Amino acid sequence: MVLDEAIRRALERSPALAQTQASLSSAEQSKRTAIGAYIPRVSLGSGASKNSSTRYDERTQTTIQGSSESYSASLSGSVSLYDGGGRGYALAQARADLLGAEATLEDQRNNVVYQTKNLFFAALRQSDLLAVNERRVGQAEESMEMTRRRTQVGTGTVSDTLRARLELANALQAVLRSENAVRAAQFSLGRQVGLGGPVVPILPESLDPAPLGLTETEIFDLAEETSPMVRAAAASTDVAEIAVKSSKAAYFPTLSMSSGYSWSNNEPSLNNGSTSWNLRLSGSYTIFNGFNREASVVRAVNQSRVAQLQEADARLQIREMVDGALQTVRTAEQAIALAQEALVVAQEDLRVVRERYRVGVATSLDLVISQISLRQADVDVVLARYDFALAKADLEALIGRAL
Repeated sequence: MVLDEAIRRALERSPALAQTQASLSSAEQSKRTAIGAYIPRVSLGSGASKNSSTRYDERTQTTIQGSSESYSASLSGSVSLYDGGGRGYALAQARADLLGAEATLEDQRNNVVYQTKNLFFAALRQSDLLAVNERRVGQAEESMEMTRRRTQVGTGTVSDTLRARLELANALQAVLRSENAVRAAQFSLGRQVGLGGPVVPILPESLDPAPLGLTETEIFDLAEETSPMVRAAAASTDVAEIAVKSSKAAYFPTLSMSSGYSWSNNEPSLNNGSTSWNLRLSGSYTIFNGFNREASVVRAVNQSRVAQLQEADARLQIREMVDGALQTVRTAEQAIALAQEALVVAQEDLRVVRERYRVGVATSLDLVISQISLRQADVDVVLARYDFALAKADLEALIGRAL
């Protein structure tokens, strides 16, 4: 599976992303509700009833059993004319909440992408490490063959044979551990993309370091401006500041208007029925409500201050995290170059030691040490390459865009 396909599948089945999308949908509905507060409320009602009745008929001097029927319908509406600005603040708050939900969704999406890249590259790294250990087995087998030939001609020792056998056994054990690690990493990737089995990742065209395309200053500015984490914190600040204004709306009077039209009849007919209508304008002002207004204002002001401090800290935090990711990228670039150089040196050293061992100048211990050094250099190249890929993915998740 290629990386783009893995990311697409992970985004489609991520439970955390689905939950964040549900929060965004709720924020959109809250905004719609806030807009609806400006629209008059209209209701339609109707009813029909039948009641039993008993009366005394003087003419016949008997009690007569009967029933009475009634039918009614009504249409009514009401609208708030003024509420101290509460509706406007509620709408502004809903819009700010929506911006925060959108930023949170983008942040969660970036997290899913980063997690998928992490698992994808982890599976590739384990496969490459398996290949390194398989090459180690091949080198150990070659050493065994060299030791066997020297033993046959009488120039080898028992110690040489034992060391070669020990290195081969260790190499085979390393292969077994790597095979288990590959299987586990591929299963983890399979779960991430929604498959109930191992997924074999396909190596991208190149993992070699490439220019980021932006200067350090541009990356810092972009992170602070567009980072989903900072945008969500800024939206929270806006919500808190609007909440302060909304809490002060309780000090203003409210004014509303309502109207209605009703019809009633004792027969299920529109003829001969009675109709009525009403129009009402009402207002109210709270003089004292047990200091609840004052308490609401104090809480809103305190929350606003906390939100402002959290936003400021988020801006500092994103710069710190970006700087750490940048340093990791640069370190990985240098580590790749150093590891590749060390690998070339280790390969040449093993070639020289083998030749010296073949002619009887070097010992089997020298040969084993050289093989171990080559394996470590090979491992360092693998780790450095994927450290760079993961560091770059981390930086992209922080700034919210690909580099």
